[in-house]
Amino acid sequence: MKIISLCLCALMMPLLLVAQQVKSPNGNVVVSFSLVDNGVPTYQVSYKGKPVIKQSRLGLELTPSNNDGIKPEDTNLMNGFKVSNTETSSFKEVWKPVWGETSSILNHYNEMAVSLTQEHPNRTIIVRFRVYNDGMGLRYEFPRQSNLGYFIIKDEHTQFAMAGDHTAWWIPGDYDTQEYDAVTSKLSEIRSKMKSAVTYNTSQTTFSETGVQTSLQMKSSDGLYINLHEAACVNYPTMHLNLDDKNMVFESWLTPDAQGNKAYMQAPRTTPWRTLIVSDDARDMLSSNLILNLNEPCQYDDTSWIKPVKYCGVWWEMIVGRKSWNYTDEFPTVEIGVTDFSKAKPNGRHGATTAEVKRYIDFAAKNGFKGVLVEGWNWGWDGNWGAEGDKFNFTKAYPDYDLDSLQHYALSKGVRLIAHNETGGSAKNYEQQLDSAFALYQRLGIRTVKTGYVNDKMDNLELQHSQYGVRHYRKVIETAAKYQIMIVNHEPAMPTGLNRTYPNLISGEGVRGQEYNAWSQDGGNPPYHLCIVPFTRQLAGAIDYTPGIFNFENKAVPQSHPQTTIAKQLASYVVIYSPWQMAADKIENYEAHPALSFIQRVPTNWQESRVLNAELGKYVTIARKERNSNNWYIGGLTDQDPRTLTLHFDFLDNDAQYEALIYSDGEGADYRTNPYPLAITQKRIRKGDSLQLKLAPSGGFAIELKKIN
Repeated sequence: MKIISLCLCALMMPLLLVAQQVKSPNGNVVVSFSLVDNGVPTYQVSYKGKPVIKQSRLGLELTPSNNDGIKPEDTNLMNGFKVSNTETSSFKEVWKPVWGETSSILNHYNEMAVSLTQEHPNRTIIVRFRVYNDGMGLRYEFPRQSNLGYFIIKDEHTQFAMAGDHTAWWIPGDYDTQEYDAVTSKLSEIRSKMKSAVTYNTSQTTFSETGVQTSLQMKSSDGLYINLHEAACVNYPTMHLNLDDKNMVFESWLTPDAQGNKAYMQAPRTTPWRTLIVSDDARDMLSSNLILNLNEPCQYDDTSWIKPVKYCGVWWEMIVGRKSWNYTDEFPTVEIGVTDFSKAKPNGRHGATTAEVKRYIDFAAKNGFKGVLVEGWNWGWDGNWGAEGDKFNFTKAYPDYDLDSLQHYALSKGVRLIAHNETGGSAKNYEQQLDSAFALYQRLGIRTVKTGYVNDKMDNLELQHSQYGVRHYRKVIETAAKYQIMIVNHEPAMPTGLNRTYPNLISGEGVRGQEYNAWSQDGGNPPYHLCIVPFTRQLAGAIDYTPGIFNFENKAVPQSHPQTTIAKQLASYVVIYSPWQMAADKIENYEAHPALSFIQRVPTNWQESRVLNAELGKYVTIARKERNSNNWYIGGLTDQDPRTLTLHFDFLDNDAQYEALIYSDGEGADYRTNPYPLAITQKRIRKGDSLQLKLAPSGGFAIELKKIN
């Protein structure tokens, strides 16, 4: 159902000083717009009468260009405006995602579009606000006009003036990576904590002592939860935030290109949405669909080929340093058309062999997994591949890996291979091979590709979060769709809900993932990590976190291990959402392990999701109903503190009975000393019942609720 009402109001006053308002459908969120001083556009936001965003400036700055007709005196899109028109409207619909945490999503907002005109030169921009019950989005729009056709954005100056020195859960602003531990601090403490927050990463480019990334989560002293991010970034650089810590004002900070410019534009064009999610209940943050709603509807007529699954793979032994991605050690570099791998001596450590992959296919078929990821199967992993990504070949396999026969073998078992395409950041090389590689995969029946971009810059020139990088990622997704291929994107630009528009973007990284529990010199992801991620990265889209590690020992990096219990690893399958969930450990560690049964049965696509309890950085409990059944699954996890959580089963069907299979921390479980104890119990549950569960330090629980009548 769609309901649209439109009110047009032409306002031709010399200067508008009276604020214009638009409210959320329930009236809780109020956005006010006004021009101040010399025609400076500003806005402010309140929630239930409390200030959320104080008066904040809007505007952009252009780069002078003779080619585009932008004179040095005409670069200002920050003041000198008059309101030439205002349009308000309401919209309501229910749409169905191809996959997700719920089978239907309400998209209900009130909108205000303010047309702003500069007299000299005569040009117009539109600031559009969409206001939801849980927040708002704003963006700039550039209509077709004679005095603003082609132009270059030098800087975007969107401000977010905070109403106080909030507590924030933040990671350093970085043009290359999001793989940092979150820091919990007051906004005023970001500067002093930034140096220690910038931990080593193979690819990183920070930009400011007070620069942070979105999705940024905050909590005010009066109990408001506030999140800043962006939505629908498809042809524009990724936005970070730079804090004026004297005044507590964030300003948009765009990733530049090699020339220092931010975005190349051609009207008509829009920027991504700048988003605000706000509530006085932490659970509402995790239930928000605002970012998805601000993206465009699905671009594909046929989505039947897009299917959520669970998978395993040949990769963890490489992650922990026991196997290698490369086939031989004889070639410090690879020369295209010269290097002959058929005559090379194998190093004996190569993980992606035909025999090894067959073992994984057999395991997948036996245990109900539909995919097998294989890393290191193709040419290019030799030498310094992160600096020589142009040597990667995405159709040629190493001599000990028979791609064709393995895929045929997998299909005979009801399994499909997942092709891994590491690019080393060489976007041009990858784009040149996209059609040939994806055509090959389609012919063989491979339906999924995991991409990677381990390098500081794309093509050793452009930052990965720049407009150049964002365009490349979109090209890969769109090209993949032509061949009915799904993409799991690693080292991405921060996700912005594009999976609504391009649902073959099935999952992504964009977070410090499970691999840090294998190789990080700081010991791995801290216990509070997964208690923060649902409030930050997960609001932007599905995560390829790769849970399911059962053996925490690593002789290669003995100080690093999952700082969780086994039960918390299981809980991650429910709490950290992905339609593509990996059983990440070596298959030997699953054999005869009773916890494997939960991984086998837990779905990856949901009809309904309920956040039962949550507190930032401390604990999260989420219940999800399977998309095509009446069964529920619950995951709960905690930080380093043990705690008892009470579950109320008010969400179950009336007059129904459920068989609960409960996986919880066993006696003596502790992530530091003994992460392995696991208790498995059964219990009958009805609506209205409650259950208390004890969680060990960095522990958790997972519950399967099977409806029996």
